[in-house]
Formats: sequence, structure tokens, C-alpha cells
Amino acid sequence: MATFSSKIVTIERHTLQQQQFRPGATGALTQLLNDIAASAKIISREVRRAGLGDILGDDGSVNASGDDVKKLDVYADKAIYRMNDHTGRVCVMASEEQEEIIPIPDKFASESAKYVLMFDPLDGSSNIDCNASIGTIFSIHLRQSKGAHGTLEDCLQPGCKQVAAGYVIYGSSTVMVYTTGYGAHGFTLDSTLGEFLLSHENIKIPDAGKIYSINERDTHSWTPNLQRYVAWLKEEDAETRRPRTSRYIGSMISDVHRTLIKGGVFMYPGTVKRPDGKLRLQYEVNPLAFVVEQAGGCAITEDGGRVLDLQPTELHQRTSVFMGSKNDVDECAAFLDGSHPALA
Repeated sequence: MATFSSKIVTIERHTLQQQQFRPGATGALTQLLNDIAASAKIISREVRRAGLGDILGDDGSVNASGDDVKKLDVYADKAIYRMNDHTGRVCVMASEEQEEIIPIPDKFASESAKYVLMFDPLDGSSNIDCNASIGTIFSIHLRQSKGAHGTLEDCLQPGCKQVAAGYVIYGSSTVMVYTTGYGAHGFTLDSTLGEFLLSHENIKIPDAGKIYSINERDTHSWTPNLQRYVAWLKEEDAETRRPRTSRYIGSMISDVHRTLIKGGVFMYPGTVKRPDGKLRLQYEVNPLAFVVEQAGGCAITEDGGRVLDLQPTELHQRTSVFMGSKNDVDECAAFLDGSHPALA
């Protein structure tokens, strides 16, 4: 992983350079990614001044996933929609905050619109009022339907068919990480210039890490093998890099970003109450899994299958997920399927 280099590369320049890897590229995907970056600048500005305006706290409603909606959720949702509803590049959108697909207004709908945009406008929004890291996650597919308007089926494509995905994390700095299938690349927002500048070129997740991330409140609801795995991580054994360190922020985007940079494993299993897990496949899991795989890591479900191969059947489908460094995820998978020697 590279840090700030001597060359100055804006995200606009970088997306143009990435375009050369796609035969027949028209530039529409490049422009769409730049529109998402522009949305992120608007959201970042509002996040930075949230405590100064009437934008903290709940707005009094509940979203399609059953979560309390924060005022900043609504703001971010509208910012992304309004940046992309009139460009002629997107045929349909879907948001974690909206129960149904979001159609493009008739006057802007076009048969030539090639892309489907799905997003979680503000992941980890329950952390807003305590000033913890939050972020935006996005996923882009090629449309499958014909006609001026996109359809639900356009949004129900497996993660392996994503043409681009990424996230923006609003933390000590605002960082955007994206992939178009040719590596994962990170950009830091220079607020004095108003530009995202290349800061993490061709990110490579370590093969193994020292950190595991899971909500241990739910320990009693895990499978016995997962309980044994987490207990095993806490035991002393220098040869197997144990004990490991537990870190859990409570917003997926923050925990996955740390895992991407430092290595380790992020886990969100199913529980007795939520057997399919809590995280949304299309808005959170698939885009982050795509980024992690492009950085050399992997992402699986609790049954050991590749996350990106899951065929979604519902817009707000949930799934379990285990993602991060390849060696750590393989180790975890061996516990989950009962094949790890420690379970003998």
C-alpha cells in the first residue's frame, strides 16, 4: 500500500486512466464515478458542520430496513439522488433508505442509460451524534433491461457482476476508495483544494492481521463453532499470532476500512434473532466485498460460499459475512465448517 506519493493525481484523472482498461468504454462510467465523488464532497461538508446546524438526531421515521432514520441519512440520500437523477447515465437507483427502487424522472429517463446505482447513503448513522466515523457505500451494475426505465431485476444482480463499487469514509479525513475491477485505490479529500487526491494507490490487504472485528454482545446467539473460533483467537500462542486484538466500531464501513488497511477479519454472522445476519447484501456487503477482493482479500458467507456469487432475490436482502485477509478468512472458514484441527 502506498501513502502520499510525489505525484499529484486527482480522482478525475485516475478514473480517466482506469478507463483505458475497458475496451469500448464511452466515459459514462468515469463520469458516474466522478458524480459520486462530487456527492461525497457535499455530504462531507455537511457531516463536518453537523453540530452547528439542525441536522443531528432522528427525523422521526424508520427506513425500509427497520432502522431509525437520522436527519443526515435523509440529507445524504437526497444528495446522491439529485446528483444522478438527470445525467442520462443511470437507468434506476436503489437506496438502503428507500423501500422500493428509485425510478429516474420521465423527462430524464433514457434507453441509452447504461448503469444501475445502488447505495447506502450513510452507513453507521447511529454513530453520528457521538462523532464516530460514518460513510457512504455504492455499487454499480450494467443494466439488463430494455426501455427508458430500469427495473427491479436490474438491481437484483449478483455482486460478481458489479462493474464498479466503493465507499467514502468520513473520519479524521474524508477518504474515497473505489474499484472498477482493476485494483482498489484510495483518495483523500484535500479540503483546501476541494479535490480527492490519490493517497492509497493499488491497496493490498495484508495476508494476515492481528485484529478481529465482531459484535461480541451476540456471542450467545452464534453457532458453537463460531463461539469456539472467537475464544481461540483470545488464547496465547505466538506461533499462530495469538492472542489477537478485538476492535469493533459499530459501523461496517469503518471496521472494513481498518481491516483493508491493517489486515485481519471482519465478521457479521447470523444470530438466533437474525439467522441471515443484519447487513444488506446489495447496499453494504457486495460493494465492500468487491473492494476487499480487489485488494487481495476474500469475503464469504457463514456457509463458506463466496459472497459475490450470491443471487439476490430481494432488494433489501440480508446476509452473514466474513471478510478480510485471506489467511484469516480461511482460518475462520475452517472453524465454521468444523475442519480446523483445534476442533478435533
